[in-house]
Amino acid sequence: MTKVADNSAENIVEKLAQIRQQLEQLAAESSHTEQVTLVAVSKRHPASAIQAAVQAGQYHFAENYVQEGVAKIEQIDDPRLSWHFIGPLQSNKTKEVATHFSWVQSVEREKVARRLDQQRPSRLPPLNILLQVNIDDDENKSGLSAAQVESLAAFVDSCEKLRLRGLMTILKAETTAAEQRQSFIKMRELYQSLQHKFGPSVDTLSMGMSGDMRQAVAEGANMVRIGTAIFGQRE
Repeated sequence: MTKVADNSAENIVEKLAQIRQQLEQLAAESSHTEQVTLVAVSKRHPASAIQAAVQAGQYHFAENYVQEGVAKIEQIDDPRLSWHFIGPLQSNKTKEVATHFSWVQSVEREKVARRLDQQRPSRLPPLNILLQVNIDDDENKSGLSAAQVESLAAFVDSCEKLRLRGLMTILKAETTAAEQRQSFIKMRELYQSLQHKFGPSVDTLSMGMSGDMRQAVAEGANMVRIGTAIFGQRE
């Protein structure tokens, strides 16, 4: 039997409050971060669910699919919101993303970065870019190897309409908490190396989702991407 998301406004408000409280406590316990930005992953959830979250003070949202994300952005049309694209990005879809989103967390190819730079409208501020790293060398995940990060970071940093903000990762499925922490430690070290080379504009380490948020924040995540724990199971 297929589970249906509980998208009631009351449930979303309650879940958001719980997660914010958890993040505050985790950040207080971490020696690596002081504050964590919560990005609500709204893919395959209706605009009404996003609007309920906005009413509860949530302003960062993430989408995996270009057409679905653009449709929601245009429907909701709220200038307070920051929209993050977090899915694999094909070069033929970059114009829509460059025009509608504030962040792209899944850049892994120079060709995609170049097109985002060329297609970002001049009337908009620079597009915030995170490089996606496949820290576990998982054949089922997208992303750069650790050794490839610096070269692509240098290219993004040279682009006028892009702003290099940091790194993102998605861990291999079915790993233990100890394995997750080891992967997150590697990401933190890579992020710190990037900060050293490119300066204070590199300020975002996006890692951790509903299942591994605790380990991610403990090891330095200052942005987490949470979907199911806010909106329930996707339809």
